[in-house]
This record gives sequence, C-alpha cells and structure tokens, in this order.
Amino acid sequence: MSSSLSHGASAEPNLTPILDMVFQLITFFMLVINFKSAAMDLSLKLPVIGSAQPVDLQGQEDLLILNIDAKGNLKVFGVDKDIDRYIATEAQVSRLAMRHNRSDKGDKADDDLRTIVVVRADRATPFHLLNRVIKVCQEHGFRRFSLKAMNRKAEGEA
Repeated sequence: MSSSLSHGASAEPNLTPILDMVFQLITFFMLVINFKSAAMDLSLKLPVIGSAQPVDLQGQEDLLILNIDAKGNLKVFGVDKDIDRYIATEAQVSRLAMRHNRSDKGDKADDDLRTIVVVRADRATPFHLLNRVIKVCQEHGFRRFSLKAMNRKAEGEA
C-alpha cells in the first residue's frame, strides 16, 4: 500500500478558480472606476447658486473639464498647465475624434466642436481671468459651455 503512493504521485493545487476570481475582480474595478471624477480638482471652492443643476449631456459624453483656481491658473490632475497650449491640444484631439466619427456616419464638416467645456472655477476667481479662459476656448472652436457651481443644499451638507 505504501509502495503505490511513493511512485512520484504529487499533489498540485488547481489554480483555475483563483485565476477566475482575480479576472472577475479586475473586470469589476475596470467597470466601476470613474476617470471623469479624477479630473476634478476638489480643492476648488465653487460659487454657490440656489438653482445649480448637473450638466445636461444631450446624448453625448464628450466633456472637457477645466479647473481654474483663484489666481486664474488651469489645473489638470493637480498640475498647473499653460491655458493656450492645453486648450489647443484638446481642440486638436476633439477635431480628430469628430473626423473619425464623421467618416463613420457621413456627417458634414463644421468648425464648431461638439465637446462640452465644463468650467469649474474657484469662487474667488476674478471674472476677467475666467473670461480669458472662455475666449481661448472659443478661439479654438469650443462653443458649448457649462459653468459649475454648488447648490445651496449641497454646500450645507458639505
């Protein structure tokens, strides 16, 4: 009896169930992560308006989120960026995406970008600095804007 067990029989663990579980966890986290919220600078103190509402995407999901601090600087993922260069780059990317989509659907060409620019400016940002950002966006073809603010109810909760 002991001789039959000693002839090289070895027990190897079955790794299929654990690999299955790891794959399911990776898939779950890829589906749950929200990259749009990572682009928002939560240190900004947004202005408070009683009628603030969420952005209406109108059937599209192409957003450009701009975080403007109290000094009028553009912050992207916490890093200061040159406004002119960053907006020009984003406009070029949006144009390329529009051309790609247009070739699929046969739409006509136009100069206005369909991207919605979400401006999240600190409440202490002077208007002339905010206006400069909007003008730079308009010069590069962005025409749809949404200015973010806090709802009075939401500010009371925070």
